[in-house]
Amino acid sequence: MLQRHRFHSSVLREYDIRGIVGETLSEADAYAVGRSLASIVVRGGGTKVAAGYDGRLSSPQMLAALVDGLRDAGAAVARIGRGPTPMLYFSTFHLGADAGVMVTGSHNPPDYNGFKVMLGGKAFYGEQVQDLGRLAATGDWLEGAGTAEDVEVRQAYLEELVAAYATETALSVAWDCGNGATGDILPALIDRLPGRHIALNAEVDGTFPAHHPDPTVAENLVQLQQVVAAEGLDCGIGFDGDGDRIGVIDGQGRILWGDQLLAILGRDVLAERPGSTIIADVKASQVLFDEIRRAGGVPLMYRTGHSLIKSKMAETGAPLAGEMSGHIFFADKYYGFDDALYVAVRFLDAVVRSGSSVAELRDSLGQMVNTPEVRFDCDDERKFGVVEEVKAALQDAGAEFSDVDGVRVSTADGWWLLRASNTQPVLVVRCEAADQAGLDRLKAAVTEALAPRGVTPPAGF
Repeated sequence: MLQRHRFHSSVLREYDIRGIVGETLSEADAYAVGRSLASIVVRGGGTKVAAGYDGRLSSPQMLAALVDGLRDAGAAVARIGRGPTPMLYFSTFHLGADAGVMVTGSHNPPDYNGFKVMLGGKAFYGEQVQDLGRLAATGDWLEGAGTAEDVEVRQAYLEELVAAYATETALSVAWDCGNGATGDILPALIDRLPGRHIALNAEVDGTFPAHHPDPTVAENLVQLQQVVAAEGLDCGIGFDGDGDRIGVIDGQGRILWGDQLLAILGRDVLAERPGSTIIADVKASQVLFDEIRRAGGVPLMYRTGHSLIKSKMAETGAPLAGEMSGHIFFADKYYGFDDALYVAVRFLDAVVRSGSSVAELRDSLGQMVNTPEVRFDCDDERKFGVVEEVKAALQDAGAEFSDVDGVRVSTADGWWLLRASNTQPVLVVRCEAADQAGLDRLKAAVTEALAPRGVTPPAGF
């Protein structure tokens, strides 16, 4: 009898597959993901699929259903065990797998879960995710008698991380795993690094009792700031729930945002690879793009989205890229995917080799005044239309702007950005200026541009 499966309308997203367990996501969905992905892999001439899972309470059951689906379509499954998403990405290269799939809810609340996929060593996203859904809906699945075995990759992954610290100079660092999946690797990693290291919330707990596992939200870094201050440490490093995003604070407790981290890492990479392209998403500070150019690199502004950035890296041969969201990607001496543990080690190595402290490196970057990433509701059917209408008005007015992802408008004061989220029914705005008066003018310009479209930024913008 022909099997068919339909996913909830909210589950198949731009960059991954994600839902609320028991409401929009079930073990039947996990099976369908596995069966569909394996059908794609086997039809493409492959067989081997690596599979891993994070620390969420629902992840072991989701993994079991996923593996059943993979095997039933004829795949040879290598189960790598629990750990961060980057360990799964690493395993696909280390094992020579044709594909990899990670059961993870990333940085979302505890009742979420989902899947991140690699195929042929590349990101699996966009239309590929939709194709997977269509395959399930039509029941166009292969039948096979696949296999599954447990494979050890943890030690090889750890060795790769340790090797990224090329100096013997010691630093003092607090590390906050946020009870996420990096807790399975971090204690062994810091045992191998010189210096003084303090691990926080390293016990993997899918209820995330300490705080929400998203290091790009300031309130989630408070505990890290307190420990760095109390212990007089050089810096603090935090990870999200599945270990592909990073947050850093300096010895004074100040946050280094994604673009600031990328600027510091970019200097380091460009010292050895002058003239290289460094990619950042459209939300990044102009300071970053100017700094990359000053350091002898070629800055490239690109669309937001970790899968999009990874694909652009492969296309351009860029050794380094990053997003404001804390996804940072190394193809320099690494594989080109977002691995917060690897980035952390490379960052500390770069700090030591710079001869400066983390605080001094932060201060060496231009200081601008900017808004956070302001997100406000706008219906999925309307959000892209609003951006297009604003773009048309800007063209008519002869404004200077980039439309690589939404519209990023340059003025004498600085710049403002309006884009539609690829994953949620929201519009995103960000502004940056040299001073508060300029920022206020930019915010007024955004409000003025949106008013004829019947859209108003949130109160206090």
